Amino acid sequence: MRPANIVTAVADILAGIAISGFFLQFPEDLSPFVWLILSTMGLYGGGVVMNDVFDAQLDAVERPERPIPSGLIAKDEATVLGLVLLAGGVSLAFLVSAFSGIIALTIAVLALVYDKWAKHHSFLGPLNMGVCRGLNLLLGLSIVPAQAGVYWYLSVVPIIYIAAITMISQGEVHGGKKLTLIAAAILYALAMAGILYIGFSRQHALTTVFFVALWAMMVFLPLRKAILKPEGKMIGRAVKAGVLALILMNAAWASAFGVTYLAFIIILLLPLSVLMAKVFAVT
Repeated sequence: MRPANIVTAVADILAGIAISGFFLQFPEDLSPFVWLILSTMGLYGGGVVMNDVFDAQLDAVERPERPIPSGLIAKDEATVLGLVLLAGGVSLAFLVSAFSGIIALTIAVLALVYDKWAKHHSFLGPLNMGVCRGLNLLLGLSIVPAQAGVYWYLSVVPIIYIAAITMISQGEVHGGKKLTLIAAAILYALAMAGILYIGFSRQHALTTVFFVALWAMMVFLPLRKAILKPEGKMIGRAVKAGVLALILMNAAWASAFGVTYLAFIIILLLPLSVLMAKVFAVT
């Protein structure tokens, strides 16, 4: 289920909720907040489990240590787990609203499309995965549906960022190309510029710069090493850093919209995610 990655998905929801203004006044009913957190956990966990299900034959050759090829879990059992998690994620989102439920259902379908087909395509794979993350931010925003209608375009930023990570990850096993890694670096910079623009335009420049700077340091240092030496091991480290740094990106979102206290709460998820990444696979 990639627990370290699930923490980053929770950070997406928190960022979306920060953008929505849900916590500008303390809400009487916190259940929508809880349902969306649990929903994204089910959606992400189910998506990566199904990824391993579809990749079981390939993993038996390239990554035999993974749970299915190593025999820790049967493929049929993993399939049931993945589908139950996805269905649970969608159902919990419908408890918030029909709008939230439709977003969650779309994420679940796109996750399966990626797992089965799109990840094998150099363009559609990164785009598909990016859209899933963009919709996850929108899922958090859907806690206040009217605000989701106003700020839906912000989902483009995680689409760009995750597309870049997915581009990098395609060279994780056999090594990659410098040109692809440089292109990913440009996409990283575009994503950061987008959040900085929002922060400056809303008069929250200083704190937004702080969080974006942390984000940039976390992703560009390992990416630079991968560009200089585009081997599988180096690329794997760049991918891992990019995934975990999603937490910093989401903290930057909260900061850009002036919910600084939530930005610091989000950033506290980073040590948890890093700790989990030492125990569980990230990629």
